[in-house]
Amino acid sequence: MLNINRRRAIGLMGAAASTLALPRIGSAQGERRSITVAVQKITNNNTLDIWNEQSNVGERVFFPNLWEGLILRDWMGDQGPVPGLATEWTRIDDKTLELKLRQGVKFHNGDEMTAEDVAFSFSAERVFGDTQPAGGETVFAEQHQPATARELPAAVPGVGRRLWPALAGVEIIDSHTVRFHNATPDVTLEGRLYAYGSQIASRRAWDEAASYADWARKPVTTGPYMVGEYRPDVSLTLVAFDDYWGGRPPLEEIRFVEVPEVASRVNGLISGQYDFACDLPPDQISAVQSTPGFEVQGSTILNHRVSVFDMHHPVLKNPLVRRALTHSIDRQAIVDALWGGETVIPAGLQFESFKSSDMFIEGWNVPEFDLDLARDLLQEAGYNGEPIPYRLLNNYYTNQTATGQILAEMWRQAGLNVEIQMVENWGQIMEEGERGIRDWSASANINDPVTPMVAQFGPNGQVQQSREWTNDEVNRLSVVLETSTDHEERRKAFARMLEICEREDPVYTVLHQNAVFTGMKSDLKWKAAPAFAMDFRTENWHL
Repeated sequence: MLNINRRRAIGLMGAAASTLALPRIGSAQGERRSITVAVQKITNNNTLDIWNEQSNVGERVFFPNLWEGLILRDWMGDQGPVPGLATEWTRIDDKTLELKLRQGVKFHNGDEMTAEDVAFSFSAERVFGDTQPAGGETVFAEQHQPATARELPAAVPGVGRRLWPALAGVEIIDSHTVRFHNATPDVTLEGRLYAYGSQIASRRAWDEAASYADWARKPVTTGPYMVGEYRPDVSLTLVAFDDYWGGRPPLEEIRFVEVPEVASRVNGLISGQYDFACDLPPDQISAVQSTPGFEVQGSTILNHRVSVFDMHHPVLKNPLVRRALTHSIDRQAIVDALWGGETVIPAGLQFESFKSSDMFIEGWNVPEFDLDLARDLLQEAGYNGEPIPYRLLNNYYTNQTATGQILAEMWRQAGLNVEIQMVENWGQIMEEGERGIRDWSASANINDPVTPMVAQFGPNGQVQQSREWTNDEVNRLSVVLETSTDHEERRKAFARMLEICEREDPVYTVLHQNAVFTGMKSDLKWKAAPAFAMDFRTENWHL
């Protein structure tokens, strides 16, 4: 039966003093089942590196089965923090966090995890290159081109400063105690540790790899499953790691196979070729649920679908045109037509989870649907029907193509000449030149608007690193959100950023909250998390 859940509020600081150890839960020592999961995409850049593959599809194959952090996300619960590779953590001051590491944790190569591995995982060699621990300055990929095959890809240092703008280093206190030192105050340090990107890798495995590419296609981590075989654009096989600190994994193998077409995923599920079929649009749910022995699980998740604008396009450089684009969209019509009402239109780039940290701006809404206003803005802008390119992938996001076609027609009714350009991959989407509009999504990794507002649209967000948009005031306010310890100052900064990014100088417009639906064999007794991630640990496998 379809079960639409709403995520509960995330507690950023709630587990900070916890010393709870997750139990080692054993499973039967007999033969284990292997499963096949059909996905539309495995990774976007053919690596399994959490700093390089920053994507929704990456979340699905990485967490919580392969990569783990010092603090874990409660994937099957409220998405808040729980002890992971660290058993407890303590604030020393507003710049410093101390963590006690779990003893006896083994990497997939048999080594015990120590403080040296943690320090390496946040080092210049692994992440930051020669970037400096200070927010507000954009890090561009061309500044960090690798000179050898062992060095980091050009984009990784910028991603590092996107997620950890002011991390100065990790101090080793003893073999199982570390301190994270920030160059500036940061009320979100704990949250950053369980967000996507802050997971721990084996230092020895990195040192022994012949090249970055070799390491990134088979990283050595601590999760319940390890990489068996990775065939880019084809399949990824994870195999059980029986020395996992949380107990023997319940599955022998998890095989993710790339099946781009929805119909092929559904047909393969029903025919028995696959055990799971991911990213089902709502119009396919009844086909699966009406077949005996199958069901669909789904929920809204902490991710919003957005459209992004390139301010450097000759037409879109005028913010009035971008404002007209935002007011031409009947978002409720899209939700009703393509989602059967199974998702909602949020209050701009905000999430209900922000309420738990009192950072939700009440009374804020997405731009109203008003064709007359849109036409007036276009007239004021002197727009004369010049074409605006809209680069579109074929259903990377659920219902993406149909949404794009509806958007183009809505924009046409306002007098906008938006031309869809179907492309094959994200490289083509982001290629500089005649960029205009593109699709994206924005996730809340913690219960604070520093993600996604700053992480995606601030000075080191992808839109600024790829030169699609920039705004000096937003960049100054980003530093406030990242460094201030004054709650009201942070709230005011976020509210002003919403005004700029969604009204005055639009960089994006929110379409709707995202939702994930997974078809599966009913006898598997598995539950979907309210996330892209798929949890195949013992606690969520009941055969």
